[in-house]
Amino acid sequence: MNNELLSLGGIYLVTLALALPLGAYLARVFRGEKSLLDFMRPVENGIFRLAGIDVRREMSWQQHLLALLTINLVWFGLAMLVLSTQGSLPLNPDQNPSMAPDLAFNTAISFLVNCNLQHYSGESGLSYLAQLVVITFLQFVSAATGIAAAVVLFNALQTRTTDKLGNFYDYFVKSLTRLLLPGSVLVALVLVFSGTPMTMLGKQPLVTLQGDSVAVSRGPVAAMVAIKELGTNGGGFYGANSAHPLENPTFLTNAVENTALCVIPVALVFALGFYLRRPRLAYMIFGVMTVGFAALLAPAVYYELHGNPALTKLGVDQALGALEGKEIRFGAAASAYWSITNTVISCGSVNSMHDSFMPLSGLTQLLGMMTNAFYGGCGVGLLNFFAYLIIAVFIAGLLVGRTPELLGKKIEAREMKIAVLVTLLHPLLILAGTALTAHLYAADPAANAGWLANPGYHGFSEMLYEFTSAAANNGSGFEGLGDNTPWWNISTGVVLLLARFLPIIGPVAIAGLLARKKYVPESAGTLPADTATFGVMVLAVIVIIAALAFFPALALGPLAEHFSLY
Repeated sequence: MNNELLSLGGIYLVTLALALPLGAYLARVFRGEKSLLDFMRPVENGIFRLAGIDVRREMSWQQHLLALLTINLVWFGLAMLVLSTQGSLPLNPDQNPSMAPDLAFNTAISFLVNCNLQHYSGESGLSYLAQLVVITFLQFVSAATGIAAAVVLFNALQTRTTDKLGNFYDYFVKSLTRLLLPGSVLVALVLVFSGTPMTMLGKQPLVTLQGDSVAVSRGPVAAMVAIKELGTNGGGFYGANSAHPLENPTFLTNAVENTALCVIPVALVFALGFYLRRPRLAYMIFGVMTVGFAALLAPAVYYELHGNPALTKLGVDQALGALEGKEIRFGAAASAYWSITNTVISCGSVNSMHDSFMPLSGLTQLLGMMTNAFYGGCGVGLLNFFAYLIIAVFIAGLLVGRTPELLGKKIEAREMKIAVLVTLLHPLLILAGTALTAHLYAADPAANAGWLANPGYHGFSEMLYEFTSAAANNGSGFEGLGDNTPWWNISTGVVLLLARFLPIIGPVAIAGLLARKKYVPESAGTLPADTATFGVMVLAVIVIIAALAFFPALALGPLAEHFSLY
């Protein structure tokens, strides 16, 4: 057990050791300063010339959002076309059929918005063409979109008054060429040399040691797995995701993939400090996020290492922890660690089955997505945190009788309204979706019998988890849920769209409004936003909002299930 815990500490320390210099590097890249991969500039300039884009033309926040939404609309059309016709297209050696319209709609939106909620089984649901030109492509560009939006925020928080916030396409392309592409190559090489397939050949027939004839799916797996982790996407090439032995063969690949899914969100926090030359602000944000992360991680690791009390009463030996739904090559502790990192970081990849976790472990996974502000996904994690930061500045200013200011810009009614609306949208989508679905299930249990494998407390948790995962752009699931139905595909698809773009539009709009305001130098009357005391205030705001919004639903699901075990 001690070795398992030490390995988790080692993974986190390696992540932190990589994130600090990566944050400094990203700040230099987006400030236009000299950096390690400047040799990519000719490639970038070629892309801009081909697309007819002048990156020297700076954009307002409205123009940034227009560019972001327009290119996402184009990608959605491409994804729908390929998914709906993949059965008739080339690069389909296993003859997988085209997707039904509702499933194609859900899949296209899910990967477009960096959620990767999969209502299909990867190896049997997609052709190699769809895996490459839809899934892998969208995992690159959706992550780059989030990073570009975060850089717009960085630009807006500088000590100047302007309505010009750089060029979206410049930030977007550099996110690909200077970060996601080279990083994915490194991760993919580790996976390939560890045994992950990277081929265009179809299924491999083989005979097992028991004498059974089976066909093992393969394909361009390593490339897709690398970006799914590094871009905090999470979609699995295989239905079992990173619990599959070909997608995540060893404890080394488990550590590399887990580090990859964490490193960019953490690095972007430090990049904010380097970009603004305010390192204390970055340390405050990192501290709040880390405290929240640790508070969710500790119960999950504890309960998974101690096993199921109901099985203990039956005399079942659980010396290795609660291993149902887990891979023995990883163990209970590493599975619990991954379950929290990927729910906190909005990367829905899994190395175990969350549906089999202990109830309170499932609760911490849910809370990681419900708060949606501890590290978060590529770029959007900072945008979500920014909304809480605005609320905390406003409340703290009222409490101490000082003008609510953030980095020399006054926080007024417009900014507060947008921040509150963005913050309340998240619980609205989750709770309204879960309530409506529970009503539909209760109205006709026979017709909807395939929805829930567990109709009790755990069944409610399965429905709650699905909408939470969709609203948090996460993508993992309690897979006792039969989710490939028109209702689930369309309802979660709508939630995916709203939960992705409105929380980007809101913070970017706030940033644009702040950038236009006159900068007021800090004085004795300024509320400092980079202190530990203010960090406690921000954490309290996050906890109170999450507790007030979600505790009743959690009481009906994982909490009730937990107490039923005793």
